[in-house]
Amino acid sequence: MRRALTAVLAAGTLTGLAAAPAQAQEYRYWSFWNGGGTDGSWAYATQGPATLRPADGAVEGFRFTVGADSAAAGKPRAAADFDAVCGATPAKEGRKRIGVVLDFGTAADAPGGERPPKARTACAQVPEDASAGEALAAVARPLRYDSNALLCGIAGYPASGCADQVKDSDRGSGSGSRSPSADSGDGNTHEADDAHDAGGPSAGLLGGGAAVLVLGAAAGWQAHRRRG
Repeated sequence: MRRALTAVLAAGTLTGLAAAPAQAQEYRYWSFWNGGGTDGSWAYATQGPATLRPADGAVEGFRFTVGADSAAAGKPRAAADFDAVCGATPAKEGRKRIGVVLDFGTAADAPGGERPPKARTACAQVPEDASAGEALAAVARPLRYDSNALLCGIAGYPASGCADQVKDSDRGSGSGSRSPSADSGDGNTHEADDAHDAGGPSAGLLGGGAAVLVLGAAAGWQAHRRRG
């Protein structure tokens, strides 16, 4: 599965794949969302965080979730509200402000033995050409990648695993079964000045074109290249 996933990444064929069948295997992963406008809504991202270069005033969301495709992915439960996240951060010449919303998911989504941290927000103040992945790295270290440079953990969560399959034994045990809970997370806003210091799902997930675990590969490669 990992080799196939790497091949898909190398070929750049992350869009247009068929949706997962009704009984498709579910995976536990970080999904990536774009703020959808003034109403605070979210839209499943059509680019990965490594390639998307949001403008000043954008809000990007990351949600740890369990699902087989983008239709089943849980959205961040906090609103995509730039003023709420970055309103206290003054603009700076040559830099842009990106609101980052981190939703670590529910206890039911968590891997066994782990407890999701409290949801939070952060205002990343980064260079004008920075990507969404660089904004994330500025406010949510440590980021964890696997040997294929897939993004597996944000702010240290989860501590292990990467795009793990959800086993039948997980369901109903409070570890990995999908939860439709709509409870809202509390946000704690903080700032970061620079992103440059930071560092196999199913076909349905790939078809969404924006799961962080997939498209984070380019961000990891870019970070390694810069450090080199």
